[in-house]
Amino acid sequence: MPKREAHVALSDGPASDAATLADQLHSAAIHLLRTLRKEDDSSGLSAPRLSALSVVVFGGPLTLGQLARAEQVRPPTMTRIVTGLEKAGLVRRIGDPRDHRLTRIQATAKGQRVLAEGRPQVCPWCWVTLDGGHRVVVRR
Repeated sequence: MPKREAHVALSDGPASDAATLADQLHSAAIHLLRTLRKEDDSSGLSAPRLSALSVVVFGGPLTLGQLARAEQVRPPTMTRIVTGLEKAGLVRRIGDPRDHRLTRIQATAKGQRVLAEGRPQVCPWCWVTLDGGHRVVVRR
């Protein structure tokens, strides 16, 4: 894959500079998301499952409702996603110690490992810096 660099200069200039900056940031974001989506495919999980797993791994144990809100889906949809993750051994349901009526979704060691293994494939080339010159650099 050819290397791409998107340099976006931040300035305090006129509105046209702001519009140009917004266009450049939008373009860089689209390229970044497209590339990340390709990398995510190598995990073997669907995008919704991978996204939900990421929320659970980095957000800690969550109720199904909290997870559904975070992922902007309805609870029945999240139930299906969590059931699939659970069958794959990536998450488990645990009781809430304070409210025994609640069940929380927690990542297993395997679930944490799946995300950790995917990170080196993405992060070595994907980085953003904000230096003293107020430049945002996204490199590939």
